[in-house]
Amino acid sequence: MIICPYCGHKDREGIMYCEECGQSLQGTAANAVLPTRQLDQSTNDLAAKATWGTARFGQDASIIIHIRDATEPVILQPAKKTVLGRTDSTSTQRPDLDLTPYGALEKGVSRIHAAIHRSDDTLTLVDMGSANGTHLNGQRLVPDQPRILRDGDEIRLGKLVAHVYFK
Repeated sequence: MIICPYCGHKDREGIMYCEECGQSLQGTAANAVLPTRQLDQSTNDLAAKATWGTARFGQDASIIIHIRDATEPVILQPAKKTVLGRTDSTSTQRPDLDLTPYGALEKGVSRIHAAIHRSDDTLTLVDMGSANGTHLNGQRLVPDQPRILRDGDEIRLGKLVAHVYFK
């Protein structure tokens, strides 16, 4: 048997052209590269499906933050910049959303940990140089580099985990 280097068809020994694709089998190198097989374009079985929510955030919309192990969600009307963190009696800095009641100190949340920035129709999440990092859907954010926030995203501030929903 001779395997066609173009389509991979197993041809009979001694024939000069592939019975499947018609390519010449003379002088074929043993290490010839097979071309990528063209798939039927009408098949939608493998069509990609979006697994994340929308990034569009309307002017009158709110954020619902479900903090892991908390009984009630936090509903927030974000300002142009909303700082997430924890209060500390020894510091004058105060976050806009205080996560102290959710075990922020024990979970490594910084006083000024992250910020949600609001533009015309989107939100971005920015790590503010926190000690234990900010993660968006499992990926650590580079400090001071904004990332688009989407409906249903998971954010982690230190070890405090929350899911963000748009309403």
